[in-house]
Order: sequence, then structure tokens, then C-alpha cells
Amino acid sequence: MTPELRLAALAAHLTARKLDVDLSAAGLRVTNPQVKGCCAQNAADTISCRPRAEDAGALWFFTSWGEPIAPADRLTEAAVFVLGYLAAREER
Repeated sequence: MTPELRLAALAAHLTARKLDVDLSAAGLRVTNPQVKGCCAQNAADTISCRPRAEDAGALWFFTSWGEPIAPADRLTEAAVFVLGYLAAREER
């Protein structure tokens, strides 16, 4: 499965959890409309999907600052991670 299809699948999981998503060539922009952001109106990040050298080139999801989220075939794990860190921004 291509990185774009993996991001689309993650978008579906996050939409079901009431997050706003926008899939573009830049990646998957995810916004939590219920949490204020530090610089933007709401907590948000752009997720990418690319090979991870430390995992033999397997596709992984990454935050916009390059932190690995989860292998791209583990959608539930990735969704829980994204939900957690976008909710945690409220406390920062």
C-alpha cells in the first residue's frame, strides 16, 4: 500500500474520532477542534508517511517534527497516539 493510501486510511480513523483532517501532497493535516493550539486556533499537526530506516524501510507515520508515531499498518495505534498528543497540547 502506498504512503498516500496509508494516510487516507489514518484520516478515516481520525475522522471517526471527531478530529478534522485534510489530506494533501504535504501530508495529513489533523486538527483537534476541541483543543486550543499554542500558535494556531486549535491543536494541529501534519502527519507524514515514509520509510523508517530503523525498521528496514517499513512505512511509518511521523509527526511534523519527525517523531515516529507508529508503523503505517497499525492504524489504531497511530490514531491513539495522535489523539493523545493533540489532546495533551491543551495542558501546555
